[in-house]
Amino acid sequence: MDGKVTDTGHGVKILFEDNHLIVAIKPAGVLSQSDGSNAPDMLTILKAYIKEKYQKPGEVYLGLVHRLDRPVSGVMVFARTSKAASRLSEQIRSRKVEKIYRCVVNGVLEGSGRLENYISKDESTNTVTVSDTEKPGYKASYLDYKALDSKDGLTLVEVKLGTGRSHQIRAQMAHSGFPLIGDQKYGKKDDRTKDIALEAYKLSFEHPVKREFITFEAPVPGSYPWSLFA
Repeated sequence: MDGKVTDTGHGVKILFEDNHLIVAIKPAGVLSQSDGSNAPDMLTILKAYIKEKYQKPGEVYLGLVHRLDRPVSGVMVFARTSKAASRLSEQIRSRKVEKIYRCVVNGVLEGSGRLENYISKDESTNTVTVSDTEKPGYKASYLDYKALDSKDGLTLVEVKLGTGRSHQIRAQMAHSGFPLIGDQKYGKKDDRTKDIALEAYKLSFEHPVKREFITFEAPVPGSYPWSLFA
């Protein structure tokens, strides 16, 4: 949906809000919800925004219905009522919510296709391992990709997840020989950027009350390496 973008002053940009939900862009490095540290998180930032804007007394309700990893930027929807939270959560469970990612990878990738692998997560190190063959403890994982543009040996890629495994895009793209720019965990250190070039840039779902299907899209970030493709 098009509309006025509101900046909360924390780098969090609000794309849409009504009495039922709020859609915002999470910057890279910001948590989806607090982990008990003093690091900024979306829930706290947006609750403070609502409380100030609408002069809300007491605790502000805001329902977290999905998450993005801390290093990943992108569009998120939050519920402003318990009814909206329940209906949005049900859409996510039934896979009716469509989330499209874009990333910038090392190497010149062409065309489109599907990556199908098996992934296992090590909780102690918060890393995943990718295998081309089925093994005990590994879960089938697939994604569809489409190369959009290549410049300076890098490629802008659109990705749609078929399964929602932890670190899936980062790990599968690296396993295929095209690691994401800025991804020190599955790629290599890049002094040109401190953030992983991965963004959940498009989010589509049915409005929990109006029942109309709506889509929100984040603009291409202005920082490197996104600036190559702006």
